[in-house]
Amino acid sequence: MVKHGKRYNNAVGLLDEDHVYSPQEAVGLSKKNATAKFDETVELHLRTGADPRHADQMIRGVSLLPHGIGKQIRTLVFCQGEAVEIAKQAGSDHVGNDDLIQQIEQGWIEFDVTIATPDMMGKVGKLGPVLGRKGLMPNPRTGTVVSPEDLPRAIEDSKKGRVEFKLDRNSIIHVPIGKASFEEVQLIENLSVLMENILRNRPSGVKGQFLKSAYITTTMGPSVQIDIAGISDLKVE
Repeated sequence: MVKHGKRYNNAVGLLDEDHVYSPQEAVGLSKKNATAKFDETVELHLRTGADPRHADQMIRGVSLLPHGIGKQIRTLVFCQGEAVEIAKQAGSDHVGNDDLIQQIEQGWIEFDVTIATPDMMGKVGKLGPVLGRKGLMPNPRTGTVVSPEDLPRAIEDSKKGRVEFKLDRNSIIHVPIGKASFEEVQLIENLSVLMENILRNRPSGVKGQFLKSAYITTTMGPSVQIDIAGISDLKVE
């Protein structure tokens, strides 16, 4: 049985285990319970009725959070030719092709988002075992395989607070929505935009109830259960 410290147990004491909270209440409690010495990440965890074993029930998409996630995002762009200068001018942290591929093969992973132009995917594909395991593989479905002309937009979106959501093998979606230092209204607005995107990406193959349960938690804090109807009805102002 896992033993928790006094700080965690005090936080649990503020929660009613039999109560399902509104999104606003859950965000407020999570912020209150974030008492670690660092700025804790606030995360959303959704248990869905989707079955990841079926291709027509997979969930994967991206959302551009209006207030970001409180983290400086380091971008890496695989490109060649004229696209190299475009990516550099757009502010990407790392730009290159064979040189970056070689560094990554040697174990270098000091970036948060990878973007590639289509002509590089033949070479980047061999990094699948490394980048795929960390969720860093460029993918057209998530807007990270783009034409040279679209590189500035893709880089800007990544740095502004672009988050990827996808279904894990346990039918759960885990996504950060910001930091505990954010104002409550900022976290709610990020949550609203994220939920709108997730619900829009509901697979046609999912029958019955799509969302089974929802929780908000911080890095070191306990989970707070959210009312499914309340989180589903959040609207982007």
